[in-house]
Amino acid sequence: MSRVEAEFGGQATQRGSSGWSELWLKEDWWAIWLGLGIVIVGLVLFQYGASWRYVAVVPPKWTTFAQLGAHFADNWLRYLVQFALWAAAFALALRAMGRSAREFLPAFVFVFVLAVLVFVVGQWDRANFYGFEAPLVALILGLAIANLAGLPRSLDAGFRVELYIKTAIVLLGATVPFTLIVWAGPVAIVQASIVSLVTFFVIYFVAKRLGLDKRLAATLGVGGAVCGVSAAIAISGAVGAKKEHAPIAITLVLIWAIAMIFILPIVAHQLQLSAGVGGAWIGTSEFADAAGIAAAQTYAGLVSGTGAAAGTSDQAVLAFTLMKVVGRDVWIGIWAFVLAIVATTRWEAGLGRKANAAEIWWRFPKFVIGFFVASLLITAVTADYGLDDFNRTVNPGLVAPIKDLRSWAFIFCFLSIGLTTRFRELAAAGLKPFLAFTSGVAVNVVLGFILSAVVFAAYWTNLTP
Repeated sequence: MSRVEAEFGGQATQRGSSGWSELWLKEDWWAIWLGLGIVIVGLVLFQYGASWRYVAVVPPKWTTFAQLGAHFADNWLRYLVQFALWAAAFALALRAMGRSAREFLPAFVFVFVLAVLVFVVGQWDRANFYGFEAPLVALILGLAIANLAGLPRSLDAGFRVELYIKTAIVLLGATVPFTLIVWAGPVAIVQASIVSLVTFFVIYFVAKRLGLDKRLAATLGVGGAVCGVSAAIAISGAVGAKKEHAPIAITLVLIWAIAMIFILPIVAHQLQLSAGVGGAWIGTSEFADAAGIAAAQTYAGLVSGTGAAAGTSDQAVLAFTLMKVVGRDVWIGIWAFVLAIVATTRWEAGLGRKANAAEIWWRFPKFVIGFFVASLLITAVTADYGLDDFNRTVNPGLVAPIKDLRSWAFIFCFLSIGLTTRFRELAAAGLKPFLAFTSGVAVNVVLGFILSAVVFAAYWTNLTP
């Protein structure tokens, strides 16, 4: 699976970096710099009575093509400015990390044009009725192009799934008050801890019963228990896995993550789960941040579009974020540290790297720090505003434009997932790893539902953005 192997190889190369060089050589840190850069500039503009609004342009809700045409006739320059800023920011980050900006830019033109098309479809006034939420449109369009039309591999340089989603999550922090994280965070961490432990051991022991290598079993287990792609890369390195183990785990994560984008929102909608409960269930059951955000936003659209479930669309996305980003993702470092000790002391004494406490920091998803800092910055600056002033001044002048820029980063990510997923390559993972991982999927979904809709239902139902 060339695309996955390329990502894995790139991450593995970065493992050799240390010290201050991490700050400009690792994708997590660049997501922080880009995301916090947007937030800080937004704060400065807000203090002087301006905002990101000119740049953060999105197509409006539309009914006729005449309305759509008039919008683009009036705002084409704003789209060009936004493209230029995104392209410059991402190209700078990739260049600093040793990637080719020259290869990235033509591919990003393609991504940006498709993103505009996705927003147009998603903003159609009948989109909610037909279930055409922008994240699903982006994913389906990307899958269709990649598997029906085909694309030259050179365009993969612009499909930076991890960079886009991590930047978007940092921006997401700017729309989540830190006081809410403090209040709901412990619940998310407890729920995530239960799911992480149970799901890991189910996948690991099933994989071992099927005769799989223990290092592959551990990589599959953490990939299902925490955050698929990042976890698979981190754990395969921590336990000294074979080169092909991480791509196998990533492939299975992609299969189920994509499937869950469609399954979870529909089932949650049929069960009429409240927005917060549905978002928490998705955060507990999904296997990748990008796919989970797509599913959460899809459910958020169903909640706001039909009114069949209690709560608001923001509750669904917020519950997912607290559950997945605050709760589950932080387990990557813990699992990497523990399994590195197990691998080096019990499985194979000569793996070549001694486990130490620094492993937790190395494997910790740094972009989570950016999420918290963005939340703290916005919370600190707006602490003196009352609710009426916040809704009248802060939200339209500061938060809403950042939220729209965040939406663009998410759509870049969803498109990239689809554009880099080739079904023929997914089929090569093998039956035994698929069965082991699927056993964890079943446990994860059922346990996640019980914890979200029964045990901690009161917390998620009453979640207030």
